[in-house]
Amino acid sequence: TRGSSPATLKLLWVGAALQRAPGSHPSNCCALSLPDSLYVSEYFSQSAQKLSFYSWYGNAKLFHFHVPEDTVLLRWLLQASRGKGPECTDMEITVHFRYGAPPVINPLGTRFPANATVRPSYNISIALSSAVQNTTFVNVTTPAAGDWFIAAHLPEAAGRIEVKGFSTPCPYMFQADMFVLRLTDTPVLEPGVAVSQTIASPAKPLHVKVFVPKHAAGMRLELRNCVASEQKACAMRVVLGSITLPQSFQKIVTCTGNVNCSLALDSPPWEKWLQIVVESLGTANASVSVEMLASFTACRPGSTSSFLNFSSLNQSQTGPRPGSAGAAGSSVLSAGEASRNVSEQRSFCLQNQPVVREDLDVVSVRYRLLNGPSVPVNSLSPTLLLLNLNTGMDSGGSLVVSLLLNKTSVNLANATVVACVSAASPVLSLNATQNCSTAFFQGYPLSVSTSSAEATLIVLYPQTDDWFLSLQLVCPKGQGECNGAEGKVTVFAYLTPCFNDCGPYGQCSLLRRHGYLYAGCSCKAGWGGWSCTDDTKAQSVGAQNLATLLLTLSNLMFLPAIAVAVYRYYLVEASVYTYTMFFSTFYHACDQPGVAVMCIMDYDTLQYCDFLGSVVSIWVTILCMARVKKILKYVLFVLGTLLIAMSLQLDRRGVWNMMGPCLFALVIMITAWVYHGVKRRHCYPSSWKRWVFYLLPGITLAFIAISVYAFMETNENYYYTHSIWHVLVASSVAFLLPPRDKHKKPWAWSQKLTCRYQICQNDREELYAVT
Repeated sequence: TRGSSPATLKLLWVGAALQRAPGSHPSNCCALSLPDSLYVSEYFSQSAQKLSFYSWYGNAKLFHFHVPEDTVLLRWLLQASRGKGPECTDMEITVHFRYGAPPVINPLGTRFPANATVRPSYNISIALSSAVQNTTFVNVTTPAAGDWFIAAHLPEAAGRIEVKGFSTPCPYMFQADMFVLRLTDTPVLEPGVAVSQTIASPAKPLHVKVFVPKHAAGMRLELRNCVASEQKACAMRVVLGSITLPQSFQKIVTCTGNVNCSLALDSPPWEKWLQIVVESLGTANASVSVEMLASFTACRPGSTSSFLNFSSLNQSQTGPRPGSAGAAGSSVLSAGEASRNVSEQRSFCLQNQPVVREDLDVVSVRYRLLNGPSVPVNSLSPTLLLLNLNTGMDSGGSLVVSLLLNKTSVNLANATVVACVSAASPVLSLNATQNCSTAFFQGYPLSVSTSSAEATLIVLYPQTDDWFLSLQLVCPKGQGECNGAEGKVTVFAYLTPCFNDCGPYGQCSLLRRHGYLYAGCSCKAGWGGWSCTDDTKAQSVGAQNLATLLLTLSNLMFLPAIAVAVYRYYLVEASVYTYTMFFSTFYHACDQPGVAVMCIMDYDTLQYCDFLGSVVSIWVTILCMARVKKILKYVLFVLGTLLIAMSLQLDRRGVWNMMGPCLFALVIMITAWVYHGVKRRHCYPSSWKRWVFYLLPGITLAFIAISVYAFMETNENYYYTHSIWHVLVASSVAFLLPPRDKHKKPWAWSQKLTCRYQICQNDREELYAVT
């Protein structure tokens, strides 16, 4: 067991197997009644998933849970298992935890994009060595209510390209179940009302909660009139807030003696229940009575009128309509009204700017400011923008916030606009401390000035909540220097599935776990990182061009096979080889990452035609070697091609799509050869030169090609090992094609040119002979 107190995270490692509770849906397990409390335990289960070796975020298996309100104990049951075959080896499974959004992980140690904020996820390792199954418990006391995510994966992928069906990978399974212990009758503190509570014993802590209203700038919790039984001094520990991962910002204070104890919070989370746990530090049977009082400091927001908000919906962001109550209307205010507006502005603790959330697509949102893209920023009170990300489906993308300072709008050259992006509640004291943190959240700071007028922030997988952007003008010599100064900052904020669409060397993929959608980048050409911006192992443009040339030009080795087929009157076979060469060339030209790409048609069509041509080429070559009757050969050509087309549509990468037709054609060929040998009473083919100079070299090239294709290809050497496969297969076809029939003469153009005269002469001779 790891952990220091009931208010911190505890981990309990259990190596023994535990029988899983039946059912796969949430259920109320039982109710536990304690003195003055009623606890209800619930069980949530999700189906097991097969783990994958890690190469990009799509290989991590995601589990999504929802923790109900008033949960005092959360227990995860993590079950990992592996197969029993000889291919299964010792393995270490990494499990990541995060509250509010999927974990941001980096198992490969790659670089994140510039301006991206990264906080390491909380993770544990589960070892599968001698035991086939490992069961692990993870306990979290007083967890935050809402969405929790678990991501599990195997170590880094080896990079070898495995042909489906050639080898059986070891199955590593992972399942996460969740047990929660929930308090059904949690006492509620009302602001400004003192409530007496009793802690029965140290083993039974007191759980209370208070609702934080909107626009609360601060909160103060007081404990007074503490009385302990047995005439002993009071000793208590007070914990405010819930545990969140990977970071937890619980506030803890220890109260001793009979003096009053208090705890103050700045910027508590708005419109949320705040959990409070009071523990007695006395003896085992000592009870403690205490009076609790919660109070809030209200923040008076200043904003534009409601009429302005609604009328701005029908005007562009460049300026107001004529006659509307906009920027133009403010110029007609009298001097008295203007001075009154300034005095009112000083009494406000923040200035609200209306923001419209515009949903564009899945995990794609744009935030539009009603009063224009530029917002006024001063030193008296922060300017506040609300970025709504609380739908439950927004945490699977990237939140991008960009600031651009209008240099001509700032009167003071040394003034700086300080900004902070935070969740749950805004930061309201940027000019005083410039500390971008709230009561339970560490925000993300930004700043722009005349020397650096642009700033960008990328929040990867933002947690589900209301996000706030606070901006305020700060001067180095204090607020007095900034009096009367104002700056204009253009704000661009949007939610995108993948930042910069993963760049030119990546592909943005939308992933799904049950009904939850999230996005990830799959990188190519050696590029890596969260958004495919890490060029540590990237291929140069020259290497990309070389790879494309090798994979495309190696298909020209089919030209000798086509020439041999045409010379020996195998015109159907030559047509198939031409089809294969054409589509293999342009499929590999389209399949390349980076800049060396050319697609003459849809990628999926090119891939299907390439696979179809490859298998059909092997099919017609082996049947041609069988030397069966022509009518039977062409029937098998057509019938086999139709069956191959069907099987490729079912499973394009299955090994039996290639091995099945090959084996069946080999059976036909061997049967035909045995029949010819028995009929002629000697070995078939009878010529030793045919065996030594054609068949054996062709068979050797084919076996080498299959070995390279099945066992040697990796992601790093694919471009030249697959090119070798092209060369070897095409060369083997040229060797394996049988000689032409003896009654057929070779192509002789001189004879063909005199064909008409010869036919005419033959006709005359036949007519003369008849008469």
